[in-house]
Order: sequence, then C-alpha cells, then structure tokens
Amino acid sequence: MTLTRAYYLLAGFYTLIPIMGVVALFSGGGTPLAIAHLALGALAVVGLWGYILKRGFMNPRMWRPFAILLAIGAVLQLVVIFTMPVANIELTWMLTSTVFSVLLVILLYHYGNRDQPLWATPEEQAAARQLSALLETSMPLTAVHREGERENSVNVSKEGDEYKARITRRTHEQHEAFEQRFKHPETLVFFLEKFASVTVQDFKQQHAS
Repeated sequence: MTLTRAYYLLAGFYTLIPIMGVVALFSGGGTPLAIAHLALGALAVVGLWGYILKRGFMNPRMWRPFAILLAIGAVLQLVVIFTMPVANIELTWMLTSTVFSVLLVILLYHYGNRDQPLWATPEEQAAARQLSALLETSMPLTAVHREGERENSVNVSKEGDEYKARITRRTHEQHEAFEQRFKHPETLVFFLEKFASVTVQDFKQQHAS
C-alpha cells in the first residue's frame, strides 16, 4: 500500500466518524455536547482532506488555532473523565473524540502553516515561477514602490533552500525595516504584495533597467 492510498483511507475513516455520530444522535445515543462534537469533527475532516489533497480550504490562519482548540478540548475532556462521574453515553462520546483528535491536531497544525504552495492562488504560483527564474539570473533583486508619501523598498535573495526578503518602509515621519524568510517562493510573492505592494513586475522593470 502506498502512502497516498493510506492517507486516503485515513481520511475516509475519519469522514465516517461524524456520519456515525449523526446516526447515533438520531438513534437516541446523543448527549448535550453531541452537536458540538459533530460540528468540530466535520470541520476537522474538511481540514484533513485539504491536507491530504494539498488543497487550501478556508483561511490558513484558522487551522492552527483550531488545532490548538482541539488539543485543549481533548485535555479538558480527559480531566473530566478522570475527575468526575460521567454517564456511559457521555463517556463514549468524550473518549472517542479525544482519541481520534490526537492525529487531527498534528495534521491540522501542519496544514495551517502558511508557507506552503497549497495556499497560493494561480496568480501567485505563476508569479513565483517568474521570481524564481529571476533569482537564478541575478541576486539580490531589488524593487521600490512609491505611493504618495510612502516608499517601500525590497531586497530579495535566495540562501540555500530559503528565500529571504528585507523590506524597508518609509514615510516623512516613520522608518521601519524587517526581514522574513520563506521556504517557498509562492509565500514570498504573497508576503511582498501584502506588506510592500511589490509585484514581480516591479523586479522585472528594475532588472531590465
């Protein structure tokens, strides 16, 4: 069995868990927290499929906090199980959600890492390929974006397997400089457009001149 097939089987298994939970709920085996368990479980399955398919679902910023929320919920449920009397039905729901949330916490935390090509738009992927080609011919790359009194200057280079961007933002009253490193050029493109309003075309114009 290949690793890809194993991941698909894993996602299929986790998909069945909320479905079985719904069946149990309508069969009278629910608890007051059953709906919350099912809602969180369904959302976690969406993230699991996104991780396995390498597709960006929803917003990348939500998945790491969500993974942490699942971890906290699992710990709290264990505390309740070992310190308080719990009915059999509630115990089943709490143990099931706690056991099966461990792997989801790990995978969803990795899924929420913004520095991955899966979160890039088609436009960012195309721009990343152009930027990588430019870095192969010339380093470092520089570009300047001016808008009114604001001036953003960018210096981009590749060091080993990492891409480094240094941004300097100036106005008449303020001056700030910061540096970021990324593993993937798609994330670098997103970062430059968001925090410096600089695109690959700006590098091309500067390189041509």
